[in-house]
Amino acid sequence: MREADEATRNSAAGFTRPRRFDRNLIVIGAGSAGLVSAYIAAAAKAKVTLVEANRMGGDCLNFGCVPSKALIRSAKLAHQMRHADHYGLAAVEPEIPFAAVIERVHRVIATIEPNDSVERYEKLGVDVRRGYARLVDPWTVEIDLASGRVERLTARAIIIATGARPFVPEIPGLAEIDYLTSDTLWDRLRGRSRAPQRLVVLGGGPIGCELAQSFARLGSKVTQIEMAPRLMMREDEDAAACVEASLRADGVDVLTAHKAVACGREADETWIEVDHDGVRRRIDFDDIIVAVGRAPRLKGFGLEELGIPIDRVVATNEYLQTLYPNILAAGDVAGPYQFTHVASHQAWFAAVNALFGDLKRFKADYSIIPWATFTDPEVARVGLSESEAKARDIPHEVTRFSIGELDRAVTDGAAEGFVKVLTVPGRDRILGATIVGEHAGDLLAEFVFAMKHRQGLGKILGTIHIYPTLAEANKMAAGQWRRNHISAFLLSLLERFQTWRRG
Repeated sequence: MREADEATRNSAAGFTRPRRFDRNLIVIGAGSAGLVSAYIAAAAKAKVTLVEANRMGGDCLNFGCVPSKALIRSAKLAHQMRHADHYGLAAVEPEIPFAAVIERVHRVIATIEPNDSVERYEKLGVDVRRGYARLVDPWTVEIDLASGRVERLTARAIIIATGARPFVPEIPGLAEIDYLTSDTLWDRLRGRSRAPQRLVVLGGGPIGCELAQSFARLGSKVTQIEMAPRLMMREDEDAAACVEASLRADGVDVLTAHKAVACGREADETWIEVDHDGVRRRIDFDDIIVAVGRAPRLKGFGLEELGIPIDRVVATNEYLQTLYPNILAAGDVAGPYQFTHVASHQAWFAAVNALFGDLKRFKADYSIIPWATFTDPEVARVGLSESEAKARDIPHEVTRFSIGELDRAVTDGAAEGFVKVLTVPGRDRILGATIVGEHAGDLLAEFVFAMKHRQGLGKILGTIHIYPTLAEANKMAAGQWRRNHISAFLLSLLERFQTWRRG
């Protein structure tokens, strides 16, 4: 008996294992993790069924990464028009046909959509079913098809990739008002001739900051409410301060250390009440976006009925296996990170372990996880932050380079931000990097590559970077590290040698 089959048999005692299986793999959810899992299975010539109840492409394509970045681009252009004098042109107040902006968002989604479509995946060899899937036993999935028919399929392995949804906090009165989330705003704002006049954004994380800045630049009077003492608590304080300063410059009224305690509607006004150090105030608004985080979709898939532990996420081991080794989870539903690129990364491990785990299993690798917040300026990070290193008492050195010293940043009018690199004391081995500035998410890739392949700052310093480019910032940071570690004794010897050479 193979090891994986034996483990599954032991955990599934009390269930009758099918003698034959309809599929090698069933994947529940067609977001990033589900699509990649199904793609890998089809490429490995496995018989795979992908089940999706909503839209192919999941949250990223339809509600998150794609539409938000399209909105950010339009908002940034409006901002540049207002500040065209910064580039030697005449500044103008842009006319913003908001309906056209939102239509562009939907066109962008439609342009990318074929990459994640039913038709494409069927051509790849994936059996795609539209409907709601529920686990009946460790090998059987019941599908309530969109046609109204109910179907049951068995599979040797199953991957749960059901994603996440916006978390809505239990604030008195919130459920009674017409709030928006990152999932609903794209359809709900469609057709409006102008952006919300008075907009409250509840939440100071990446989603909240991106949306607050974008809507402010598109003409909304934005109030951003965050319960924590500052924005972007996962990032270093200096990085978050750059973003907050930019938001305020765009006209966002940033209220940190303010807790939302109630919402309501009186006459023609909708309001939210906040508490700050025991003092309460009401803020009237026309629209509110709830952006306080996302919660994994755990309910309705039969997980609890099978006794699969779920708390904040589906409990998995290092191989992404649940209580039943043939049932795996990947993406937001599995944690520990809620990023599209991490979901795709996990999908490889989940798919390979599901298909070949009885021969060889692979541990999911979270050692080098990058991410970015696409505000203006962007904030991108990989590895340790300075605050994390201090909190965990990890020995480290900090090297910092100001992007304002970079020629290309000056020519582009983007001379704000910094590159900050944490290294092992006395060595160039990179522990983490944070970049704040124009295209920070793109610039970070060099540090991600270096950390993944265990290359230090010396290798970055020894690499030719095109002049003038923003990418030189990474080399400049490496050069700063080198200057910080020049031996005073060696410099003294060099000076004496050069003096001797002059005769």
